Amino acid sequence: MKNNDLKYDYIIAGAGCAGLSLLYRLLVDPVLQSKKILVIDRVQKNENDRTWCFWEEGKGLFESVVMHEWKSLIFKNENFTRQFELEKYRYKMIQGKDFYDFVLSYATGYENVTFKNENIKGITADQTEATVETEEHIYQSEYLFNSTSLFNPKITEENSLLQHFTGWVIKTKEDTFDSKVGTLMDFTLDQKHGATFMYVLPTSSTEALVEYTLFSKSVLPKEDYQTALTHYINNNLQISDYEITHTEFGIIPMSLAKFERNSDAFNRIINIGTAGGYTKASSGYTFQFVQKNTAQIVSNLRAEINPSPQKTFNDKRYEWYDRTLLEVLLSDKMEGKEIFAMMFSKRSPERILKFLANESSLIDDLKIVSVLPIKHFLTAGLKQLK
Repeated sequence: MKNNDLKYDYIIAGAGCAGLSLLYRLLVDPVLQSKKILVIDRVQKNENDRTWCFWEEGKGLFESVVMHEWKSLIFKNENFTRQFELEKYRYKMIQGKDFYDFVLSYATGYENVTFKNENIKGITADQTEATVETEEHIYQSEYLFNSTSLFNPKITEENSLLQHFTGWVIKTKEDTFDSKVGTLMDFTLDQKHGATFMYVLPTSSTEALVEYTLFSKSVLPKEDYQTALTHYINNNLQISDYEITHTEFGIIPMSLAKFERNSDAFNRIINIGTAGGYTKASSGYTFQFVQKNTAQIVSNLRAEINPSPQKTFNDKRYEWYDRTLLEVLLSDKMEGKEIFAMMFSKRSPERILKFLANESSLIDDLKIVSVLPIKHFLTAGLKQLK
């Protein structure tokens, strides 16, 4: 016997970036904001556990929680340094807690939204509804939007790299940084573990996020990240007196494994975020791809069609690019440092960002690809067409 109090129009499983982005878009939509919505996550989102950096044109939906933005960025390795001014894009930073607080505070104004902190045991669907079972209850809905790892494919060293990183927010006593200029990639580091670089993103003259990032098959011991950050801050940035005010660690899959957009035959379970393949496989960037996906879901719901966006030709095109690059890296044909250096030394950085954002034209793509060794990329590309 089904309890109507446990039935909803939509269930959002996972209250991270994807789940809360979708929730907010639903609530600001005049057609959908009255829908009965359940959000389930095993923990309350009240910690600053993530920092999202991304680029976009103009002002986005979450502009009010953008902590800082940069118009000027730097790419460097031991051979050259390129500082460039962005024309249409701005590189932006949002802190996790600011984002969570913003969406959760907005949602408190809607009695039709329920939050539950429960462990999800399973998600299933039939022709008429989706069901999520937790340790406490069983809930049903017309559609269920999943950003948990329940349906993720198997990640192995053979089919995947991991983007893993430790970031420190450091604060100095004296003016040290230019808050108008961010370092997007500094490859002047030992590459023995794979593609390895630093971000340096100053938010004021005395504060910056310094992040040690690697693309490799396995994570490092915790002390290795700390050693690398300490050495870089002391020797590359020439800073000896500083305070670490925040630390974060993350792992993002960069995988040839296929993350499916739907997890059932009836299209009732729609995967979002990383679970739906919206983490870009070649770079690990997620935030803007989540925004495009959740906007399309809301548009489909308004049109009363299945909310899961169908893959377009462009989706398949960029997926092939990503898989080709990953194949090159996984096969050790080229180093990531070498690939990015070729692009940033010979092509417009704005065009590169457009390419990495899946917003480029075929002509743009050809101009980017033409600077890369055709032998390695053609072989890898043909393999990924099979």
